[in-house]
Amino acid sequence: MTTTGRGPAGHLEKVEAPGSMLTTTAARVLAVLRISTGFVFLWAFLDKTFGWSYATPGERSWLNGGSPTKGFLSGVDVGPFQGTFHSIAGTWYADGLFMLGLLGVGLALVLGIGMRIAAGAGALMMALMWFAEFPPAQHNAAGEATHSTNPITDYHFMYGVAAIALAVTYAGHTWGLGRWWAQLPFVQKHRWLI
Repeated sequence: MTTTGRGPAGHLEKVEAPGSMLTTTAARVLAVLRISTGFVFLWAFLDKTFGWSYATPGERSWLNGGSPTKGFLSGVDVGPFQGTFHSIAGTWYADGLFMLGLLGVGLALVLGIGMRIAAGAGALMMALMWFAEFPPAQHNAAGEATHSTNPITDYHFMYGVAAIALAVTYAGHTWGLGRWWAQLPFVQKHRWLI
């Protein structure tokens, strides 16, 4: 059997190994996914900081002394870690790390730089939030239905997987600063920063 365009396998013309080819269209779609995913993180940071009244009213904004983690973590009523989440709800370190994560992951994805760090941090943040909502549970601590629609794959899982996929496909190189970032001498010496 040949792949030269002649003979029985002529329809194969040229066979690419998996992962060896990314079309321009695919790169652009990944860029849109990267920017969109980054904006989810960045918007959450901005709304929680300034209280633009989407998820966070102005009087509960971080700038007005509100806590970005207290409402969510103190409301955790399901899963094996609810006590842990309650104990860190509203602490300075939980608020600070959460907001730093939202800002860092959001900017990195939107700009297309530091994608590996952003993917790791974003996936970790989403994993922690997944455990806080704990989709495998069908009932909360009070015995009420959680209305979980899938025991594994929820939006936290999808955002984490998307961040990893964007990093490993170098999605920051299209419509982002990824190529420039990768050429910086410091990044060349520390490739994990790509």
